[in-house]
Amino acid sequence: MSSSNGNYSPVVATMSSTEPSSAVDRAILDAARACVAEFGVRRTTLTEVARRAGVSRPTVYRRWPDTGSLVADLLVRELREIIADTAPTTGSARERLVGAIVGGGSVMRRNPLFAKIFRADADVMQTYVFERLGRNQRALIDLFAGAIREGQADNSIRDGDPDRLAAMLLLIAQSAVQSATAFAPVLKGDDLDTELARALHSYLAPVDVGTSGS
Repeated sequence: MSSSNGNYSPVVATMSSTEPSSAVDRAILDAARACVAEFGVRRTTLTEVARRAGVSRPTVYRRWPDTGSLVADLLVRELREIIADTAPTTGSARERLVGAIVGGGSVMRRNPLFAKIFRADADVMQTYVFERLGRNQRALIDLFAGAIREGQADNSIRDGDPDRLAAMLLLIAQSAVQSATAFAPVLKGDDLDTELARALHSYLAPVDVGTSGS
């Protein structure tokens, strides 16, 4: 699809395409969100999720075999909604992608679900960050890569393998979100967003042939 109409957002479009397909799925994910926000990941059980969703345990187990897989899908949904709500719908593909990442990161820092996970389940996040890519991270890499292809098509993003560029974007954004509290004395709120946007734009911008050798 082309972005020439000025209001198409590949970020929003990709995120919207993975919306849960049934009311039961949404009810279970809503219940899981409430449990994780209250108890944290480690203390959330499928039994409690089923009770809060008003469904039987077999109904949950048929869809998600364990808490880990359910929480992974919950985080994908949460990230999808955050980015879809914050992604700009005007400007170049690069402007929309950077706006979605910076805006989404700002919302994540205030999001009670992620705040609870960062606070109560730091080791769970550490596994995703340092030992392996989680499902939510892979979903974001795919999402960013699609937007990068749009940017390469409209010449707002430099050449390069979209998946590699997307992985680096996630690495930069993830560090900014997860380390925001530690760096708050130096980079507060809007200041962090401003510097993150500058870093992402600089990373993605096409190389100026006239200055590339300087």
